[in-house]
Amino acid sequence: QVQLVESGGDSVQAGGSLRLSCTASAYSLRYIGWFRQAPGKEREGVATIYRSNGAAFYAASVKGRFTISQDNAKTTVYLQMNSLKPEDTAMYYCAAGVELVASRLQPKDIRYWGQGTQVTVSS
Repeated sequence: QVQLVESGGDSVQAGGSLRLSCTASAYSLRYIGWFRQAPGKEREGVATIYRSNGAAFYAASVKGRFTISQDNAKTTVYLQMNSLKPEDTAMYYCAAGVELVASRLQPKDIRYWGQGTQVTVSS
């Protein structure tokens, strides 16, 4: 059974920073990423990273502000979020896929989901 455990969500003011962490229990996952869902909106891809080579992909709305990375053991994935905006407010989900489709940032490609961690950015 694959488990994805997130941490790091919090409330911050606009312009601030947060770092989310996701620890994966399995090594068979091809890529891990972060998705988010704001109230009344569809879930959307934020960033993904291939575990084998660290290739990363970002949504246009976060490119240049967010950075996804993984530790050397490839068991934990981080999302460093800088210059946060109120529109970044959402539940953030760690997610994992098993196919070579990480660049699509599509929720429908995800095989496993974490429970989510709340990020709230106030103006």
